Amino acid sequence: MSDNGSSSEPHESPPEAEDRPDGGASRSKPRGKKKRKSTEARAAGATTAGAGLVAAVRALARRREKKRVDPDADSAEADTSNLEAVAPEADEGDSLTERRAEARMGGGQDRIDAQHARGKLTVRERINRLLDPNSFEELGPFLEHRHTAFGLDRQRHAGDGVVTGFGYIDGRRVAVFAQDFTVLGGSFSETQALKVGRLLETATSSGLPVIALLDSVGARIQEGIWSLAGFGDLFWRNTQASGVVPQISLMLGPCAGGAVYSPGLTDFVIMARGSSYMFITGPDVIRTVTGEEVDAETLGGADTHAGGSGVAHFVADDENAAFDVTRQLLGYLPSNNAEDPPIVEAEQSIEPDTAELDNLVPEAAEEAYDVREAITRIADRHSFLEVHADFAPNAVVGFIRLKGRVAAVVANQPEHLAGVLDIDASDKIARFIRFADSFNIPLVTLVDCPGFLPGADQERNGIIRHGAKIVYAYAEATVPKVSVVLRKAYGGAYIVMSSKMIRTDVCLAWPTAEVAVMGAKGAVSILYARQLKQELPSKREAERARLEDEFEKQFNSPYAAAATGHIDDVIYPRETRARVVAALDFLKDKQTAAMPKKHGNIPL
Repeated sequence: MSDNGSSSEPHESPPEAEDRPDGGASRSKPRGKKKRKSTEARAAGATTAGAGLVAAVRALARRREKKRVDPDADSAEADTSNLEAVAPEADEGDSLTERRAEARMGGGQDRIDAQHARGKLTVRERINRLLDPNSFEELGPFLEHRHTAFGLDRQRHAGDGVVTGFGYIDGRRVAVFAQDFTVLGGSFSETQALKVGRLLETATSSGLPVIALLDSVGARIQEGIWSLAGFGDLFWRNTQASGVVPQISLMLGPCAGGAVYSPGLTDFVIMARGSSYMFITGPDVIRTVTGEEVDAETLGGADTHAGGSGVAHFVADDENAAFDVTRQLLGYLPSNNAEDPPIVEAEQSIEPDTAELDNLVPEAAEEAYDVREAITRIADRHSFLEVHADFAPNAVVGFIRLKGRVAAVVANQPEHLAGVLDIDASDKIARFIRFADSFNIPLVTLVDCPGFLPGADQERNGIIRHGAKIVYAYAEATVPKVSVVLRKAYGGAYIVMSSKMIRTDVCLAWPTAEVAVMGAKGAVSILYARQLKQELPSKREAERARLEDEFEKQFNSPYAAAATGHIDDVIYPRETRARVVAALDFLKDKQTAAMPKKHGNIPL
């Protein structure tokens, strides 16, 4: 039976109902033939429902008082042979309404109050605010753990610290699981693994996005290996779902130890600033082992993972903002890999001002500009959703709409490090490309890159291996691919950034594009070093300028690249949107053939 009160018994609102967007009032329509009730009948029904609720609350109070006096009175003997068989035993006069009320209380009112005191919502408040009103259908609300060690036999709660089920976001079906910190700190248990595993299995086979609301101290130590085994099962299911359905993790509290690998395996991680943190080894252990002093926020807070490690794709100021980001993000994603992304009707998409593109790139090659100005003037107005905004800012990735259709955009950012590729930017770009390709999202690449970042540190830390990930991701992708060279496309960076040679479908260039092994200044210094040395000092600079101009026209010009077929066309910047839209339109039914293989070996 669903958790939305479909039973004929009176159905009370959960404790957090007043925090719901709709004030807790049900908007569901009654089934069957509609009948107009008289005022007296409605009043009588309300009285009956109120009496039922009062009776349920009183019965719940009696049970809790009984447990307080005799803690062992209500503990059932664990059935280790059948985990599903463990359920609250019915007392005489017990009712489904009472059990539902108790399950919704989680760890009890005191712990709910403590959760609120920390500025955090309860598990059911979170679900209600994330999903469409009254759309949540819960599964496994009465499942309990079967363990007895360390007093666990006296700490059984219906649901065992995780709420699982299905609901709707903007009318689209999604699967949700949410950890309840009021129950044993939301610690991950054997039973949690069972509930979440079943949800993931059903979601994957049904093609539904999976959203995780995480708030947990980590493994339930009292369960020993059973808790660890549960993590292993969860990681396996995350991996099986990868590339089949989108997986989004919302970090709304702590996530420590082995628990961090589950969000690490998902497609997007959204962290609430100030209340969430992630780390494998906590501050206390680090202090004991290494002597290093570090607090939880510095070690694994939202800003650390958004700008430093790159684990977090989005940072929200609070939980409600995190839910808004989730709903917005889901609007760009298909429900599964067999579908295309949602389309916004053409009349709802707003045309950008493309004329300003003609003046975007400065005349001086060394002068910077914000590539996001190009993105927003190519995409439908207000449609750009940047991903990983704080990580590796020398590259920009995100989702846009073009005439209502979703596309994934990848761009170099001249405002940071002149748009060069380094280790972090390579990882950021490659991961985003592979996600887009997994879920049938076309790729649009805007190129302005002078090369890879030089330096011993980059070489020592594997820039070759990381840079190769970009090549691999683009070459592996089978979705429609369109690239536009805005300015610099030098050397190896030109090749890896969606060039014709790695099978990009349509390659365009602006008149300001420079497609070459290197810039004219560097090339002349190498190729004409002896000749320039022989020139009189008074004439040397003039000769250098002449040679640079000659080299620019002969080798660096976009027309030279177009003449050899490495660029499909040179276009005015203001034409970019129309040309990209047209290219993606005729490529939308693209089919590719590949050599049979189990899988490739991306240079991780």
